[in-house]
Amino acid sequence: MPTRQPVHGPGAHGRRFAVLDPATGEVFDDAPDQRPDELDAAVDRAHEAWRGWRADRAARAGAILAAADAVEAAGAELAPLLTREQGKPLAESYAEIARTAARLRYFAELDPGSRPITDGRPVRSEIRWRSLGPVAAIVPWNFPLQLASAKFAPALAAGNTVVLKPSPFTPLATRLLGSVLATALPEGVLTIVTGREPLGARLASHPGIRHVTFTGSIPTGRAVAEGAAASLSRVTLELGGNDAAVLLDDVDVEGIADRLFWAAFRNCGQVCMAVKRVYAPARLYPQVVEALAQRAKSVVVGAGLDPDSRLGPVNNAPQLARVERYTSQALADGARAVTGGHRLDRPGYFFAPTILAHVPPGSPVVTEEQFGPVLPVLPYGSLDEAIEAANGTGFGLGASVWGTDLDRAEAVADRLECGTAWINHHAELSLAQPFAGIKESGVGVAGGPWGLYGNLRPFVVHRPEEARP
Repeated sequence: MPTRQPVHGPGAHGRRFAVLDPATGEVFDDAPDQRPDELDAAVDRAHEAWRGWRADRAARAGAILAAADAVEAAGAELAPLLTREQGKPLAESYAEIARTAARLRYFAELDPGSRPITDGRPVRSEIRWRSLGPVAAIVPWNFPLQLASAKFAPALAAGNTVVLKPSPFTPLATRLLGSVLATALPEGVLTIVTGREPLGARLASHPGIRHVTFTGSIPTGRAVAEGAAASLSRVTLELGGNDAAVLLDDVDVEGIADRLFWAAFRNCGQVCMAVKRVYAPARLYPQVVEALAQRAKSVVVGAGLDPDSRLGPVNNAPQLARVERYTSQALADGARAVTGGHRLDRPGYFFAPTILAHVPPGSPVVTEEQFGPVLPVLPYGSLDEAIEAANGTGFGLGASVWGTDLDRAEAVADRLECGTAWINHHAELSLAQPFAGIKESGVGVAGGPWGLYGNLRPFVVHRPEEARP
């Protein structure tokens, strides 16, 4: 249970909703189910706080660095609560908190500066950068703190204020994070609101919001964009992925098997840029399937607070049902579960780590984002066939190529339709690099300087080189 008071209290009206522990499926706490008038008040506070927050970059940077220190110091409070509501192993929760603090420090140091325009005219022109105003950040349940910081760190560094809404499946650690950050940030600069729908839809369409940044499903992303259009707010949408891993015929299967397995199964497969389908050359296909199946059979699955657990539960009942549905459909379509393929017979939302072989390429577990501990492995005849299959969905977040000849692997990576391509690893991101998808995987760019500029607008000043009479 959190020991700090959540930001802005529990809500005056007292309406609350239950929060479940995915390792047991039982209620262990609750959170405020906030009303529209409370959301309006939060946006109003953000607008008032923006006036002072945007004015002094040096003061902002100092406050954000202090916030990073506060997050780091609160790790022992935050990590168990994050594991309790999200399900991931405790070590991964600590890693998520460390990433949150690191991202705050990274953006605190970024300065957009100004830039002169030289175009031959006797006019001195300069591009300066201004903040947008209150930003709405709407965050999913798989990495509640890390994805929240990916939104609020650049927004705050740019001089904006933020109203942050976490998923109703994982509100508690985010509220505690807000309380921690409030020790370093001025009041109203970052406000946490919690509640069930239509709270998120109201926030996305709120006339006081100038930028909406959202991570979640494609249908919800479309609805967010439609809501933001009412006030012509800027939108940044990260809408998930169905990342392919293409194994070349010179790949060292045993040498890459551990990395490939964890690229698919980290956080129980609940990672937008996880490997979600593997294409292996027919000659190596049995070896690839067996190597992955051995690891799936041996990994320890259990509650995240158990130090022996390497994989936790699926986060929530609707997502578990989705994983079960896609797996059952694949088996009905003729796929074979080399290992797993079923829910575990224990309390909570546990699904056996599953490797599927001989999956029809049109099965939903291949064409859609399963977002769980299930990995289809598909054979290919020619490399062109594998690349066409990898590119053959509506997603375009990430992909990877695995092989010994790095020049050849890079040439294959260059043919993949995605925002990021890795060679012999997957889903590793630097804070300094852009992160963006193509096709239905998103709109806009996060990460690095691009993430900062996405929260700014250009302001151009022209003046004559000499005073005019």
